[in-house]
Amino acid sequence: MGYRVVVAGATGNVGREMLNILDERQFPVDELAVLASRRSLGTEVTFGETTHKTKDLDTFDFTGWDIALFAIGSDATKTYAPKAAAAGCVVIDNSSLYRYDPEVPLIVPEVNADAISDYKKKNIIANPNCSTAQMVVALKPLHDRARIKRVVVSTYQSVSGAGKDGMDELWDQTKSVYNPTDDVPPNKFQKDIAFNVIPQIDVFMEDGSTKEEWKMVVETKKIVDPAIKVTATCVRVPVFVGHSEAVNIEFEDFLDEDEARDILREAPGIMVIDKREAGGYVTPKECVGDYATFISRIRQDSTIENGLNLWCVSDNLRKGAALNAVQIAEVLGQRELKKG
Repeated sequence: MGYRVVVAGATGNVGREMLNILDERQFPVDELAVLASRRSLGTEVTFGETTHKTKDLDTFDFTGWDIALFAIGSDATKTYAPKAAAAGCVVIDNSSLYRYDPEVPLIVPEVNADAISDYKKKNIIANPNCSTAQMVVALKPLHDRARIKRVVVSTYQSVSGAGKDGMDELWDQTKSVYNPTDDVPPNKFQKDIAFNVIPQIDVFMEDGSTKEEWKMVVETKKIVDPAIKVTATCVRVPVFVGHSEAVNIEFEDFLDEDEARDILREAPGIMVIDKREAGGYVTPKECVGDYATFISRIRQDSTIENGLNLWCVSDNLRKGAALNAVQIAEVLGQRELKKG
């Protein structure tokens, strides 16, 4: 016996990826409903060998449905998630709306799956920010061994993190470089993204950090350990899919780079590719379509007593969004709903 599953926002990048991953991982779906806004009503999406037409999110009745995967943004989630939850359908939300709510668990299954039982407070589970999700997968096994004091992270985030409009803008601006008469001014981003990097993701806050940077700080504390200090610089780069991060970690206890490499090789969700030779590391282009979070460039930081550096790469549409949501659904089914 399987589940009655809803995917809300099924026509977007993340929604389509959710459908792909539900099929790839053979999640026990007995019945599927795909929802979209009225402007996308009737659009066809695929789930395995079947094709489904989107239904109207605004009029959909969630009564009797088990799990709803939401990929519709915070504004729409604010309206529809409480309706679904009140109807008895557990919402797994990809937006930022509920991530910082103390009554809503923020889950990365490889890191804090035990916290999922708290979903009963509101019938909602939050999916973390894409840049946080891949980093905490790498941090948790190292934290368990040597206790992390402080993390300094610089991100190199692909345009797909800004949705289809971000990908289109990079594509159009790249073409315009070779056709000077076809000017494409910035619209989705603050400055030209083609052949450029932009040290701003989301809005600026009073202390000079951006909201994306703030998210990484707060979410890491909620998911891993509130005692960890985190400082982040988040940068948008002209890559279509795949987020990269340069992570510097300071521990309470000494952790040798070889032991760290062994720990990460055994950790769930991680693939270590770390050869000290030209090309002996993973780039974002190589991780697209993969489930794993890839770790490379593991090395001691000699400038502090107990420090390591590493390079972390993942497909942000998968582990950073759709895959993590489906993994949450799997844990929910195995531990709480127990149908499949």
